[in-house]
Amino acid sequence: MAAQNLYILHIQTHGLLRGQNLELGRDADTGGQTKYVLELAQAQAKSPQVQQVDIITRQITDPRVSVGYSQAIEPFAPKGRIVRLPFGPKRYLRKELLWPHLYTFADAILQYLAQQKRTPTWIQAHYADAGQVGSLLSRWLNVPLIFTGHSLGRIKLKKLLEQDWPLEEIEAQFNIQQRIDAEEMTLTHADWIVASTQQEVEEQYRVYDRYNPERKLVIPPGVDTDRFRFQPLGDRGVVLQQELSRFLRDPEKPQILCLCRPAPRKNVPALVRAFGEHPWLRKKANLVLVLGSRQDINQMDRGSRQVFQEIFHLVDRYDLYGSVAYPKQHQADDVPEFYRLAAHSGGVFVNPALTEPFGLTILEAGSCGVPVVATHDGGPQEILKHCDFGTLVDVSRPANIATALATLLSDRDLWQCYHRNGIEKVPAHYSWDQHVNTLFERMETVALPRRRAVSFVRSRKRLIDAKRLVVSDIDNTLLADRQGLENLMTYLDQYRDHFAFGIATGRRLDSAQEVLKEWGVPSPNFWVTSVGSEIHYGTDAEPDISWEKHINRNWNPQRIRAVMAQLPFLELQPEEDQTPFKVSFFVRDRHETVLREVRQHLRRHRLRLKSIYSHQEFLDILPLAASKGDAIRHLSLRWRIPLENILVAGDSGNDEEMLKGHNLGVVVGNYSPESEPLRSYERVYFAEGHYANGILEALKHYRFFEAIA
Repeated sequence: MAAQNLYILHIQTHGLLRGQNLELGRDADTGGQTKYVLELAQAQAKSPQVQQVDIITRQITDPRVSVGYSQAIEPFAPKGRIVRLPFGPKRYLRKELLWPHLYTFADAILQYLAQQKRTPTWIQAHYADAGQVGSLLSRWLNVPLIFTGHSLGRIKLKKLLEQDWPLEEIEAQFNIQQRIDAEEMTLTHADWIVASTQQEVEEQYRVYDRYNPERKLVIPPGVDTDRFRFQPLGDRGVVLQQELSRFLRDPEKPQILCLCRPAPRKNVPALVRAFGEHPWLRKKANLVLVLGSRQDINQMDRGSRQVFQEIFHLVDRYDLYGSVAYPKQHQADDVPEFYRLAAHSGGVFVNPALTEPFGLTILEAGSCGVPVVATHDGGPQEILKHCDFGTLVDVSRPANIATALATLLSDRDLWQCYHRNGIEKVPAHYSWDQHVNTLFERMETVALPRRRAVSFVRSRKRLIDAKRLVVSDIDNTLLADRQGLENLMTYLDQYRDHFAFGIATGRRLDSAQEVLKEWGVPSPNFWVTSVGSEIHYGTDAEPDISWEKHINRNWNPQRIRAVMAQLPFLELQPEEDQTPFKVSFFVRDRHETVLREVRQHLRRHRLRLKSIYSHQEFLDILPLAASKGDAIRHLSLRWRIPLENILVAGDSGNDEEMLKGHNLGVVVGNYSPESEPLRSYERVYFAEGHYANGILEALKHYRFFEAIA
């Protein structure tokens, strides 16, 4: 029986998203992916199986963009809405600058869901950044994750290297390694990977270590045939025709239309060069370039600016004035009219992109009756195989583009055949309703919903009553300076009725209990031990059974030991340092790539696990859902304590996940070097004081108890 009352949560981290009149092409982050997410969510919201569809995106307050992007809730359908949550700076940022803020975004979504008192049936994450956020939420909430990459970092890196970009420049501009790492992480967590074409699976996802073909779904997107269909020009089409006439000496000629973002990979200058170097095309056709909306190209991002500068140079070089149009502004509702203008002129649509994961504009053009000339890379191969309304070319050579255009424009029988095929076959093969139905059928094979296992132990009054949590690592954070520890304990004692105290450590439970007793530290209200793989409560150290059930998925310590024994720089720690949910090693050869090599090794063996490297000496392998950070969020959810009311202190790499995010973090002054990158996180305070003195300094810095004083 089909599942009912579905609550679907989409995550779209970057770009400008709104329910109507998308600003497609405004910049490199607001393109086909934005349109895909909105149209998919609209189609899902129409299903009788669905109760609610939310698209979670970033709230932006910036005079450079519409005030609508600061609106917290925007309905786009009776059962659909865009939810904008603030994270990072208020101003608009390109996607490459959002990486340091994604943990905070995940925490913000977690809090939003807690306020709504509902858990999504599943999460759909779009692109690497949302994939990282979705992976965290899937782990914390134990709900299925669907990932759609849209484009992939390894493929982008390969293309840029082929274009002779220096690796250092690629990394500086695109944060490419962070993107690839996020994609690997997401492929580890995802229950399903949705690709638009088989080629996308075989030539793109397959190059990833953690790609699992058993979790792939090839489901092409649909076309909104209510908007994209062949029909007489409307009033707006006539206005656009007049606008283009300002550029064109003979506006009645067939149009060669290119509609895309001005991104380098879209390869638009190659089309201009092809047109400029082909006398017959210049005589018989006009070139129409609809490349988003712009005000001043000097205010655009570098890639877009370079594209326009090259186009303007080529127009001047070939003296194409009067034969090429490049309007500055258009609205989203103008796009179907541009296609229809090209169709009625007897023209052709061109997609000259160097790489095209799918090619939604090709479908839109075909549905409106425009034959196409498209790149032979990626999705267009399958589109034209199914629907046969155009020609594929190797777009790396402008002469190939020119020849294909001239052939199609000069053969009217072929043009008419492609014209009819697009109108008839695109709607038959590419429908959002088909996409949604296929996805829903596949999701029936996943246990829906996967509920978090809840088994409440006898409640600890302090945790039930607590409004705040103070959590500290033990070694080199809480302990080392007796006077500092005494100062901290005296300060905390003033507020003992208003907060709960806990430790989060890499030590085993018995070791943690012993060392706190030696230092005279009162028994904590809760214990997060073995690097977050165990949670216990109170002096009796009562285990959190729900946490054990939550992290137990795919855990096989015997296989882990066998696989990791293949790495010569690791040495298994003594048995007394192992725990049921942690396999620990010494790192004998300390080098910068330890963690990367370990993670790649795990991926190659298809082990979905977490690896934590600390103090440049210790490596812990944990269940995928276990870490100090995950344990803190489990406590937040279970005891209903908001993350902003939780202060966490640490000093090393195994504290990283619990320090970053929406909770308040403090790195004590004697921190290990691997904690240095945490300076980029807005809610992490680097104390000058060492050990317990640093924790006390942070409590005062944050005015943590001020509201209850």
